[in-house]
Amino acid sequence: MAEHDLTPRLALHLDRHLVLPLLEFLQERGLYPEEEVLAAKLRLLAGTNMVDYAMAIHKSLHHGTDDDEVPEDMVARRAEVVASYVALQEAPSPLVAFLRDPQLVQLLRSDKQYNARMLQERFQIGSDQIEALYDNAKFQFECGFYSDAVAYLNQYRVLSTNGERTARALWGMLASEILNRNWDAALEELNRLKEIIDSKNSSSPLNQLQDRIWLMHWSLFIFFHHENGRNGIIDLFFQDRYLNAIQTNAHHLLRYLAIAVVVNKRRRNMLKELIKVIQHEQYCYKDPITEFLECLYVKYDFDGAQQKLMVCEQVILNDPFLGKCNEGNSITVPFRDEFFENARLFIFETYCHTHRCIDISILAEKLNMRCDEAELWIMNKIKSSKLDANIDSVSGTLNMTVNHVNVHDQIIESLKNLNKRTYMLAQNIVEPAQAALQAAQGD
Repeated sequence: MAEHDLTPRLALHLDRHLVLPLLEFLQERGLYPEEEVLAAKLRLLAGTNMVDYAMAIHKSLHHGTDDDEVPEDMVARRAEVVASYVALQEAPSPLVAFLRDPQLVQLLRSDKQYNARMLQERFQIGSDQIEALYDNAKFQFECGFYSDAVAYLNQYRVLSTNGERTARALWGMLASEILNRNWDAALEELNRLKEIIDSKNSSSPLNQLQDRIWLMHWSLFIFFHHENGRNGIIDLFFQDRYLNAIQTNAHHLLRYLAIAVVVNKRRRNMLKELIKVIQHEQYCYKDPITEFLECLYVKYDFDGAQQKLMVCEQVILNDPFLGKCNEGNSITVPFRDEFFENARLFIFETYCHTHRCIDISILAEKLNMRCDEAELWIMNKIKSSKLDANIDSVSGTLNMTVNHVNVHDQIIESLKNLNKRTYMLAQNIVEPAQAALQAAQGD
């Protein structure tokens, strides 16, 4: 199933710290040889300050070597990180002391220029110390201390007048909140970044496109964990500018949009639009999930849909965002279970709309269910969906009731409505004209 793994594509648009949880998942699933995953982790960690973690990975990769056998460059790198940590801790200390005093913090205003002058004149705290907050936050983030990074970045965002660095600080806060699994705060940062990206009139279209693609990739962590994420991903990805970004350079995100639409019963109205996009982009991207929908709603190929549905389970289970089990329950995989429940409903509804008399054994095969399970499941769906159908247990068939439409009556009813609308339109034109004429005659 490695052919359907999107991690290499996703990693291109993620911070290296955000890639690490994806590799952890792949290691747990055993999708790749463990040595390959450990080697990939080491390559990622080489660009961070998480030296102790890198050493532990190195030991695992080389089957538990002693400390003496840890590469000298790692030992030297660790000493360098510790020295830098001490130096950065000292640089912003006067400003940190100021920020820790509630009474002094009350002196700050929403005007950043005023804050900069006040800090310089009254406390001899200059812009270099404010920028040191950013450096310290970046260092803490690279060390894996994400809570400390959020605290420093939040303070920096309030004080700094450096627009470019403030924008980068927002990305750092978003990544830190994601890695802290603080989904509410992460969603706030996501919305704040989106507003900034969409309002960057001075930014080039190419930069805005890239920022939107990165934002959508980072949003996957939030939307597949937050309680309202299923609505959030649909709302964001279907916005014109973001959908254009997907169709331009992030076609693989269609998998997550498709899953979100399928499992969200309240957003079934977006299914038709989703099918259009999948059909349009089928030459750029396809996987068993998008192919299942295409077979069912474009080709009406029920055998093909059944085959694709069988493969979808492994695709979902091996996806870092979709295959997560419930905490404390290694059996229940919410997105897999809900996808299959709704996918079967899609097959059932579409099959019923195209057939009048259905052999339940054949329908059970299409649904990947046993015949007795399928009959009970169909009975429940008929009741819940108020479908005009009945089951003949003797013949083992599902019979659809066909309501014949009286075209003559429909035409007469339409003409009645047309006459009524014509009369109302005439009244809306005549009455103002008469009122204007009377007013003119009175003058």
